[in-house]
Amino acid sequence: MERYVPITGIDCTPASLLIDTQAPLDVLHATADYRIRVVTQVLENIAFRSEITSDTVVLSDFAQLLVIPLRDGCDLLEVIGRRLQAQVES
Repeated sequence: MERYVPITGIDCTPASLLIDTQAPLDVLHATADYRIRVVTQVLENIAFRSEITSDTVVLSDFAQLLVIPLRDGCDLLEVIGRRLQAQVES
């Protein structure tokens, strides 16, 4: 695995947002955890509102906004998984 991998969802070359695959596992986990929890908190707040009046465009934009930290968290979890798998195999 390369030392620095770009987060997904950004098609810029060269990539400017990178994950350090050699960062300590607890740091990678804390970063993934934070991003996923932020999305969870926002979605829970929306889900528990009694009235949500918004048009489709606003909801679509809002969903796209939440995808960014969720995808970052998943990218970090993938790096963690690869590192743990490599430890098991060695």
